[in-house]
Amino acid sequence: MTFTALRSGGTKLYAKMGPSWLAGAIAAGPATMASLLTAGTSFGFTLLWVVVLSAVLGTLAQYLAMQLGLRTEAGLIAVVERHLGNGWAWLLVADAVLAAGLAQLVIMKGVADISATITGIDARIWGVTWALVLAFGLAGGGYRVAELGAKLLVSAVVLAFVTSLFVVPIDAGAAIAGLIPTMPTGLSSALVVAGILGGAVHITLITMHSYTMRARGWTREDTNIATTDVVASMFVAFGVYSLAIFLVAASVLNGAISPDGLTHVSASQALGPLVGANAKWLFLLGLWGAAVSTLGGNTVVPPFLLADKLGWGTTVEDTRYRALLVSFALVSAVGPFVGGSFFPLLVLVLAFGLVGTPFAIAVVLALLNDREAVGDTASRWMNLGGVALIAITMVTAGSFVRGHLSTPTAPLSAFVLAFAIVLGVATLAVLTMAARTALSGTSQPSTTQ
Repeated sequence: MTFTALRSGGTKLYAKMGPSWLAGAIAAGPATMASLLTAGTSFGFTLLWVVVLSAVLGTLAQYLAMQLGLRTEAGLIAVVERHLGNGWAWLLVADAVLAAGLAQLVIMKGVADISATITGIDARIWGVTWALVLAFGLAGGGYRVAELGAKLLVSAVVLAFVTSLFVVPIDAGAAIAGLIPTMPTGLSSALVVAGILGGAVHITLITMHSYTMRARGWTREDTNIATTDVVASMFVAFGVYSLAIFLVAASVLNGAISPDGLTHVSASQALGPLVGANAKWLFLLGLWGAAVSTLGGNTVVPPFLLADKLGWGTTVEDTRYRALLVSFALVSAVGPFVGGSFFPLLVLVLAFGLVGTPFAIAVVLALLNDREAVGDTASRWMNLGGVALIAITMVTAGSFVRGHLSTPTAPLSAFVLAFAIVLGVATLAVLTMAARTALSGTSQPSTTQ
């Protein structure tokens, strides 16, 4: 086969893919970058095994969500309402919208701050500008605009950071040692690990997948391309993105900058003298591209879920969905007014989102084992993978929650604890229902909680 034929085939395959790339755009965003940079800056190569694990688990989570979407050929919330009950559907909507909403504000803060650094124009002006761009762009083109932007920006961001990797001296021995699972002591390491895993295995990524595939018109017959889509975007593109950023941070920033002083400006300034001005600008542009791509993908998630729950259409042809899309985009203009440095805020937002993720995975797994919902139920390895995902995310999120037990009366800590308790109980309840269904060999009867 000639090079031209290979290139043509690759181009056609790239054009066919899409839904998982929108999830990948959110995963490969500034929040994940902040977690990776913090990990490399604080602990060197020690947490490299977590970076590799995050790509594997992220791929598995999206694969399970993809399987459920193809087997039901319906939106996730509608399926939950039909087979688990109205109360469970509303709880999943609230969980996802809260996680996505908090992330939206902080991500917009990041986009505005980076835009201000590059141009010198006030971040608050950029916040309003980007909110308007989101509103008009997504309301006009809907999902296809978000997908195209995600594919182009994620590809460019991966290329930017891989290019940076070539000019950074990597200690191969230390990197190999980092593949051996080791957990640094202290609550800060638990937060960083939760942030890294939360970037790949996040409730927004899981809940959005059925809607993006519906927008593409995919059905069970598209299982092969859908699987390729997941592997290419999450395991390959997201995995390479994560490795490149982490290795750069562990090689260059560790010891060169204090973790407490890590910002997009300080990181780029630290890179400049060590690996050249070009790497500095590659970093800033890569961070900016990641933030923009994530902002677009994250914007469509709450409108998808709310519209589905309310029985509305989930495309811009339905004016009610379009209004939700525009409203969520415009509200994000508040982001630049949020106080604090956006790197620590991003890590915190990802860790918070991870607290709500086991419930979403449990719901997906329960439905995959409900014959009435999917017909052919999940295979044994899919169930084992799903249970492993729930266990790992619960343990990791639990480590983050324990960090708030020392100050349970503080508003943020009290909210995190309450959120974790409610969703922890809900996760166990859904898993119990799924186990009973599997053991009895019958479908879980629909309820009206």
